[in-house]
Amino acid sequence: MSKSLKRVKRALDEAGITAEILEMAEGTRTAEDAARAAGCEIDQIVKSVIFRGEEDGRAILFLTAGGNRVDGVKASAVAGEALGKADAALIREQTGFAIGGVAPIGHLTPIRAFIDPRLFDFDVIWSAAGTPRHVFAVDPRDIERLSGAQAADFTS
Repeated sequence: MSKSLKRVKRALDEAGITAEILEMAEGTRTAEDAARAAGCEIDQIVKSVIFRGEEDGRAILFLTAGGNRVDGVKASAVAGEALGKADAALIREQTGFAIGGVAPIGHLTPIRAFIDPRLFDFDVIWSAAGTPRHVFAVDPRDIERLSGAQAADFTS
């Protein structure tokens, strides 16, 4: 089991959440891939989109429904600062995850996070579990609580 996957499992266990982590042979790099593999609606897939805050260079996480897109202007307004592109090195360094497997929980360092209210329309949502091949299903309120994410309108 990878270090990334172990961190996600540990975060779930420490929170007392029983969530089976599934390995998807065909991968879950895109929301479409993940929805197909999980057998759910695309908006039940949590996309973890990371930007770099221009004030301090810290990663900022936007958790959005799979069918939505993060609007850069709205996201910047929600974050209260200009946002730039987060490259793979920054994402790996600050979250501990590779692009395509960024989980909403289990980060190496605390991260400021925002969550798309669309995700609350479902009883169960599917999130990356630290690798591009692993996912877990959970109540969206658990993701909100564990990630410390604030619900906000940042999609277009």
